[in-house]
Amino acid sequence: MIDRGIEQVKFLFSDLPFVYHPYFFLQDNKYTIFAAEIKPVGADEIMKKKKLEELNRLSMEAFQEAEKTPVVLVLDNVRSMNNVGSAFRTADAFALEKLYLCGITATPPHREIQKTALGAEQAVAWEHTSDTAQLCRQLQAEGYKVLAIEQAEGSTLLQEFKPRAQEKYALVFGNEVFGVDDEVMEIADGCLEIPQFGTKHSLNISVSIGVVAWHLKAGLLKE
Repeated sequence: MIDRGIEQVKFLFSDLPFVYHPYFFLQDNKYTIFAAEIKPVGADEIMKKKKLEELNRLSMEAFQEAEKTPVVLVLDNVRSMNNVGSAFRTADAFALEKLYLCGITATPPHREIQKTALGAEQAVAWEHTSDTAQLCRQLQAEGYKVLAIEQAEGSTLLQEFKPRAQEKYALVFGNEVFGVDDEVMEIADGCLEIPQFGTKHSLNISVSIGVVAWHLKAGLLKE
């Protein structure tokens, strides 16, 4: 029984450097495995969490001077200040160029934004404008491809979209209830849709921002 167990583990993990630690008990002069620990060689080192000082994050001054990912976020009448704060934090994490806060979208400084931004609102460039559609036209004139993040006919599934290094992108995220404004949908250069496989109709906007922003950042890193 012991040999069979060990051989099975060797077979399953034959191409990986795993360590197998069986535990036995003795009964009727026979050893029986009652548990086993299987972990990668060096797992203690691999899984060790980093300390904050080991993350080598930029100072606020260095971040503001650093080269940015050619992506801006456009929040179209987003009502939740917590979602706004999360957008700032995501923009900081992926070194995005700027955050545009449109219409009723709240602006810093505000305690509810700070709760989720955790200071990122002081690092990321931002601007407020009253008219999202007008802003999108301005961004297009500046060479940005305006992409609405929405569930719509003719949308491109996110996994099928490949960002290009020579392009600049403006990602528009709409109101939590009504989505992206219809006028913005009409003038957008494209629409990206995050595929879903469960029962709910949509993701929280803060989650959507993280998913889409990382998809573009990861794609541009490969260019």
